[in-house]
Amino acid sequence: MASRALTSIALCAVTLLTGCSAFRSYDNELEQTNQQLRAGNLDAALSLLEKHNLGEDKDLLYYFEKGELLRAKGDLNGSQAAWSQADQVVGNWEDSVKFDTDKYLAQFGSFLINDKVRRYEGYDYEKVMLTTQMAMNLLASNDFDGARMAIKKTHEREAVIAELRDKEYLKREDEAEKQGIKMEYKDLKGYPVEALDAPDVVNLKNSYQSAFSHYLAGFVYEALGEKDLAAPGYRKAAELRPNTPLLEQALLNLDNPAAPVKANSKRKSAKSKRQKAAKTSALPALAADESDVLIVVQSGLAPARDSVRIPLPLPINGNLVITPLSFPVIKADTSTQTFTQIGIDGQQQNLTLLNSTTAMSRRALRDDMPGIILRTSVRAITRGITQKNLNEVNPLAGLAVGLASAVTEGADTRTWRTLPDNTQVARLRLKQGEHNLSLPNALGGTQVQVKVDQRYQVIALRVVGNQVFSSGLASRVIPNNAGQHMANNQQP
Repeated sequence: MASRALTSIALCAVTLLTGCSAFRSYDNELEQTNQQLRAGNLDAALSLLEKHNLGEDKDLLYYFEKGELLRAKGDLNGSQAAWSQADQVVGNWEDSVKFDTDKYLAQFGSFLINDKVRRYEGYDYEKVMLTTQMAMNLLASNDFDGARMAIKKTHEREAVIAELRDKEYLKREDEAEKQGIKMEYKDLKGYPVEALDAPDVVNLKNSYQSAFSHYLAGFVYEALGEKDLAAPGYRKAAELRPNTPLLEQALLNLDNPAAPVKANSKRKSAKSKRQKAAKTSALPALAADESDVLIVVQSGLAPARDSVRIPLPLPINGNLVITPLSFPVIKADTSTQTFTQIGIDGQQQNLTLLNSTTAMSRRALRDDMPGIILRTSVRAITRGITQKNLNEVNPLAGLAVGLASAVTEGADTRTWRTLPDNTQVARLRLKQGEHNLSLPNALGGTQVQVKVDQRYQVIALRVVGNQVFSSGLASRVIPNNAGQHMANNQQP
């Protein structure tokens, strides 16, 4: 009887798993969607997203992706509505963390559940970039007060994440010592360690604080006349990306300049010294017919996550057993050519990189790998012991558990794929009126007509492949002579 019961339980487990997210290839789904996005077929991209999310209970990723696709289409209201749904999900996550952090960590740190069958909660950088992108939607309509509220939420969210990660680190250290798991990602033979140890990854303070988010906060506060709040925003941005002239100049231009930001290194390059020497005074006040314009160019797509198998020796019933285990890796998107300048009325202006989603994603994985290794190893050891014991009682039950393990084994490959990769900015003073922006020849030399009519204004462009999208009332993409598809998206 006992053996038949074990067999039934094991077979039921296999049956249940066939209907769960363990079989969903999110990377493949979004690659199809992104192909349509790169071709400029936004309606087709949205149709594919809906096709892959037919159930009534939509998950966080659905709202992430839908909001970004609608934003590229120019439907800012629809985009904001989708992202508001996502923000509510993230808000519920915040409440669960703040209400009982220990309970949340115990549930999330469970060794019994594979990461890819958990309900998706979003990576820390995605949660923070959500409210940043929502602020960008509002700024496209010159709603600085609304953007201020989104920015305030961003700062509050960062504080929740910081406190949670500190507690998670301590708990993980205790669990690793208790379980006797001392392996690090650098011990995984055949794993692309160099990608997680790259300078642009290691130099990040953490995976969720973005220099762009904080610089945007400074710009919004400055536009609203709250310079005492603008200074901390600019200062934090400069702390996250040291020796960046754009960030240092922003501090200098405030009426009450902040103390100069100290460099991380005592030794500065000659170029950095020349840049410092060139900035001896703040810019004069805006003239009556001038505007302070922040041009934001978001290009590329967030990287994909893939799963690789690494054989590890694990102690099972007193023996070291070589067991293939799956771990996530980051695959950068290369569909959009990088560029560092944009033309303004025929004059080339340098763009300053303030955010790389690829670097943030790799930093998130770098920080998560100890927990992933711990959970995966303990689960594999437990599974191995269970299967051995079942084999001794009923080989069929052991076989069923083995089949279930093979089916569910794999790293979690879900991530917000339509999120822009690089965010670059240029800030300049323009006479109020119409201006012409031009992108590099690699992007078809796309021309964008811009109307500047606010004292402080944000102009946003989205570049994917060779497609250029704009949204809001202030900008319009001009189709080029080659007939290349470009999106002219304006709200009515």
